[in-house]
Amino acid sequence: QIPTDWREGKEESPQRPPLSSSPTSAPSRLGTPKKAGLTAAFPAEGRGRCKMPATEQAMAATGAPAAEGGAGAAAAARRAEPAAEGGGKSSDAPCEVDKLYSCLWNGQRQTARVVERRLDSSSGEWHYYVHYEDYDRRLDEWVTADRMGEMVVRQKKDSSLQAAQDSGQKMTRTQKRRHDEINTVDPTTIDPTTAALEHEREEATKVKNIQAVEFGKYQMDTWYFSPFPVEYSNISKLYMCEFCLKYIRKPKTLERHKAKCDRRHPAGDEIYRHDNVSMFEVDGKKEKVYCQNLCLLSKLFLDHKTLYYDVEPFLFYIMTEVDERGCHVVGYFSKEKESPDDHNLACIMVLPPYQRKQYGRFLISFSYELSKKEQRVGTPERPLSDLGLLSYRSYWKSVLLDLLSRHKGNLSIKDISLMTSIKADDIITTLQSMGLIKYWKGQHLISVSPKVIEDHLARQKKCLLTFDESKLIWTPPSERNGDNKGASARKSR
Repeated sequence: QIPTDWREGKEESPQRPPLSSSPTSAPSRLGTPKKAGLTAAFPAEGRGRCKMPATEQAMAATGAPAAEGGAGAAAAARRAEPAAEGGGKSSDAPCEVDKLYSCLWNGQRQTARVVERRLDSSSGEWHYYVHYEDYDRRLDEWVTADRMGEMVVRQKKDSSLQAAQDSGQKMTRTQKRRHDEINTVDPTTIDPTTAALEHEREEATKVKNIQAVEFGKYQMDTWYFSPFPVEYSNISKLYMCEFCLKYIRKPKTLERHKAKCDRRHPAGDEIYRHDNVSMFEVDGKKEKVYCQNLCLLSKLFLDHKTLYYDVEPFLFYIMTEVDERGCHVVGYFSKEKESPDDHNLACIMVLPPYQRKQYGRFLISFSYELSKKEQRVGTPERPLSDLGLLSYRSYWKSVLLDLLSRHKGNLSIKDISLMTSIKADDIITTLQSMGLIKYWKGQHLISVSPKVIEDHLARQKKCLLTFDESKLIWTPPSERNGDNKGASARKSR
């Protein structure tokens, strides 16, 4: 049983934050994590169903500045006298917001844009929240004035893609492929409304409101803004129970909670266990608060996630590592209960300490195994994040090469789709990226020799974490009689 009071110093129950959500997704920039211990390997995400209302935007915007000085100090900082071009080392001449400066980062000078600034009331020095140009927002951080250097004037890049866009010409196939390797959304398809919503989202979430989160035995530096309630924002560290996902501000309160929390596994039903890996299916309608807290946690590591509170139409599949203490959350993916667009995955996330262990690939594989049980093809929701796109392409390449190496005789795109549950469009784009398909007389033809397949397989990494179909105990939701799952899943012990 989960306790029923959430106030500090007392036993607390799951938070029910105000209803909200986030606007549509947009492309991410490639980057690497701030610390070697938190290596970026995976997260991908899909779009949710609802947009961020004005009330949440206002909350997020006011919660963005860090504690010292608060929003008032940040606003006053913007009204301060203009900065000298020599940089922001002096409190009398602070760096200007939305300007480029040379910033010391990992022992080297890197061009960074000042996103926000605040005046430290104790030391009287300026602190700057900077975004490193050409890197993902997960690396954004607060820096002191002594790391800031000269103002930078950047010349506009005259790339072939930009030149084609400026001249009104269509992108060539090569230009588009190179662009798609980095960007997950075609800029020519973004309508003005989507662009305006994306700008609003960036303004509301441009500054991380939580710097770190303690989850189980790990303390993780956060990557992005997450719309936790205001009283839990603007803190250096947030504490979470790894079993019931309750979030707490103080370590002593967490210790008291751990002493009485009897949960040792995620909510829902265990549907798969092999060795020390276990999968749980959680219905967003039945475990609403648990799933909302899971989404808030994942948003700390996903830039464009839009599903926070509207969790009822979704099923969540949570991956755990099992030991004598219980089932520890590794990551998860969510999917719509009914998807008219054949989406078998809406959002996917692997926590930083568990990345580069092939857990992300396993979650992708698991989503397609469920599609096979449902006897339907599937595809992830778009747009994918930068790292998610790379992970999916790696999975699709591996599956297709393995199938082509084992199969003898003619094989059509439709045959491959039925055998793998991968949508035909994803098969075509993957084979095109490998140069194994040609378009001739209105048809796509697979053109491949055994040597080509062997060369590709030699470059593929061997997957050590594989799915065992015999360990899955699951019945598709469409075949279940109401709430009676029968033998579809064994209840968690």
